[in-house]
Amino acid sequence: MRSEPYIQDQILTNLKTDLEKVQKAVAAALVDCKYSEFAHFAIRLCLEEAIVNAFRHGNRSEPGKVVKFFCKIDHEKAEFKIQDEGEGFDPEGVPDPTAEENLEIPSGRGLMLMRAYMSEIEHVPPGNTLRMAFKNTTDPAGESSA
Repeated sequence: MRSEPYIQDQILTNLKTDLEKVQKAVAAALVDCKYSEFAHFAIRLCLEEAIVNAFRHGNRSEPGKVVKFFCKIDHEKAEFKIQDEGEGFDPEGVPDPTAEENLEIPSGRGLMLMRAYMSEIEHVPPGNTLRMAFKNTTDPAGESSA
């Protein structure tokens, strides 16, 4: 069992290879810190959405642009910070994907999932930095994850 927090602070340069490396390292830290299966699922999904969005939307898939990734995981909380090199955006301006008129539009689903699964989510102005956290407490099924 891990006693010190797991910390990862790195520059991501390639969506496919770096996302896979981040996911594997985070998954191992979550196991060490006794997070539930639900937490593993939620965090993996939200990290994938955040990192993919940073590369594709924030950096517009431009070669040479990077994504900064930071995480700190301990027994109580998994914290993440993802920052792209884009101009940022207003998350309130993203259409609600559950509204009837937006059901066919793919935009906004990732944000909706992050808001649903993470304990905390914050877009730091101008909107090119995302902070999110998952508290290691109890999952929706009522099972303790600690």
